[in-house]
Amino acid sequence: MMNENIEAEKGEKKSISFIEQIIVNDLEQGKNGKKVQTRFPPEPNGYLHIGHAKAICMDFGMAQKYDGICNLRFDDTNPTKEDVEYVDAIMEDIKWLGFDWANVYYASDYFDQLWDFAIKLIKEGKAYIDEQTAEQIAEQKGTPTQPGTDSPYRNRPVEESLELFRKMNTGEIEEGKMVLRAKIDMASPNMHFRDPIIYRVVKAAHHRTGEKWKAYPMYDFAHGQSDYFEGVTHSLCTLEFVPHRPLYDLFVDWVKDGKDLDDNRPRQYEFNKLNLNYTLMSKRNLLILVKEGLVTGWDDPRMPTLCGFRRRGYSPESIRNFVDKIGYTTYDALNDFALLESAVREDLNSRATRVSAVINPVKLVVTNYPEGQTEELTAINNPERPEDGTHTIEFSRELWIERDDFMEEAPKNYFRLTPGREVRLKNAYIVLCTGCNKDENGNVTEVLCEYIPQTKTGETEANRKVKSTIHWVSCDHCLKAEVRLYDRLWSVENPRDEMAAIREAKNCDALTAMKEMINPESLKVLKNCYVEKYLAERKPLDYLQFQRIGYFNIDPDSTADNLIFNRTVSLKDTWNKLKNR
Repeated sequence: MMNENIEAEKGEKKSISFIEQIIVNDLEQGKNGKKVQTRFPPEPNGYLHIGHAKAICMDFGMAQKYDGICNLRFDDTNPTKEDVEYVDAIMEDIKWLGFDWANVYYASDYFDQLWDFAIKLIKEGKAYIDEQTAEQIAEQKGTPTQPGTDSPYRNRPVEESLELFRKMNTGEIEEGKMVLRAKIDMASPNMHFRDPIIYRVVKAAHHRTGEKWKAYPMYDFAHGQSDYFEGVTHSLCTLEFVPHRPLYDLFVDWVKDGKDLDDNRPRQYEFNKLNLNYTLMSKRNLLILVKEGLVTGWDDPRMPTLCGFRRRGYSPESIRNFVDKIGYTTYDALNDFALLESAVREDLNSRATRVSAVINPVKLVVTNYPEGQTEELTAINNPERPEDGTHTIEFSRELWIERDDFMEEAPKNYFRLTPGREVRLKNAYIVLCTGCNKDENGNVTEVLCEYIPQTKTGETEANRKVKSTIHWVSCDHCLKAEVRLYDRLWSVENPRDEMAAIREAKNCDALTAMKEMINPESLKVLKNCYVEKYLAERKPLDYLQFQRIGYFNIDPDSTADNLIFNRTVSLKDTWNKLKNR
């Protein structure tokens, strides 16, 4: 059963996830001294992506809800891939999402304890040095249906393993020449019990410990013990770690050294990953995109990274709401990206400031409006939030409108500007289209209209019925801008599987396969756009709605002389309509 009901504070039934129900039950039974302690354990080898947001919401959210603590612990056991840049970025992303940690820890904080624990296992005959190659070890592990065979080094004398283990850390042993393996059961049906590797040689400087270590613990060996050292009660992770759980429990039993933990021990629980269509979330593949220049960086608004979503204009609230909507289960599923976009629209509708912007301009001349005259009109910042107030816009004889808002010869169901038709100019007047001017090639250069003075918004005759309202900006009171229209980076629904298929069929590398899948329409840059001059007052990353176009924000690279706006999401879901044609 994936969800249970508990009484909410106001007395109504509220559905909670199965993970939360476990926590509630543990608290009721008095386990772990009736406390909740979680941890979020990212490896600092890349930037966090939308998949990590689900784990963050669970780890930090459960600790927050049940008056516990959540620690941030960096899994820095592989110095060849880790960097302080990633540590700083991870911290920034967690705080942006709206969470904070009780303590910051690193797996490297426990390297001495883990080393001593490994020495203890060797002395107890529970670990040995193996000098086989990686291929030989993999082959002698057997298959899920066939038992493995013992390593020829499995019964190596304890003193010999101790001496070699020490040499692994002095630099005397080259990478790949030997490993330390736990001695468990080569016939176990759980492949992870077949003498797993717990230490290997890595000759690279560590971002925190420098050159002190040459022998580094494996994730399975470091993770559970780190939880134990810190006092974690609920070790929450994704479903691929289900077969690792017995090993997690065994190492905790070994490291407790005979102590009776009773109900006070870390326990691992697993939930489904956040999978999205049209999205590739492997940090390894995202790094390729960055290094090969297929995107502009980790924070490219087309990337699934949290910093990419932030730069694109997603709010942290929208991501948290999306995670809450899809929930937590014990089976993996592929979620539709449109669900995430829907959550973003819903949230931004309540917080984005409404402004006018024209991204494909043509001039509208109000022929009966006095030349040189200007009116100041009032625009509501957000009809959903009256407390956000208003701002001023200017109306004049010459305006910019969207080229799509005029057709010289229009079909019957076209209700915007066409000769003989009236439309309302947003926040201003009703105008009657009288025609257009063209250049020598027949291209429309100006649309002509006459305004009806008594129809200004808010005045007596403003309720005159028209079938369409269009937006505009005054030519003499606007700012030129660059608008970047972002769309999905991948043209295929499941890029991970598609990439694997391409690589197998063409015997090519990941980069070549990626280039075949990239959506050529993922970014369109429009240079000659116009926005209200009010936007000069707004800050980078402010949430905006370009009326009738979509949600946008101001790019951090924007300057007073070069305004840049990123499309966050369109006003409506047009992708699925195009896909299903």
